[in-house]
Amino acid sequence: MSIEPPTDRSVYDFSHRIRVRFAETDAMGIVHHSRYLPYFEEARVEYLRHIGHPYHEIRAEGVDMAVLEAGVQYRQPLKFDDVFDVHVAMGPSTRATFQMVYLLTINDVVHSTGITVHGAVTPDGRPTRLPAWLRSFSNEAPGT
Repeated sequence: MSIEPPTDRSVYDFSHRIRVRFAETDAMGIVHHSRYLPYFEEARVEYLRHIGHPYHEIRAEGVDMAVLEAGVQYRQPLKFDDVFDVHVAMGPSTRATFQMVYLLTINDVVHSTGITVHGAVTPDGRPTRLPAWLRSFSNEAPGT
């Protein structure tokens, strides 16, 4: 992970709205820390669909995007029935890896930020080059 996720919503390319389900909360009604990564995944899949590259089509081309690293910074808790936005942007990439950054907000309040690092792999798990369309995204951190 080589970038810090920006907290300015305007630098993100895409956002996806999610409602917190009761099953995602603990006894205090607060979202359990383990649920944030699935929120990132849901938004990431929707982002890929939004830019014209649904994940099932990427896989059909013989490429998977394995998560190599993930990090979350928790700032304000999410609670049962909250409706929040997951803002998503591409980060730096190399020939075989790319980073994505996430910002979770309710209105103007930042609830968390996150980063995932992905490696392109073949169906049998061997590293491979990123598809050209993915490499064409920025090699700079969003907001720079």
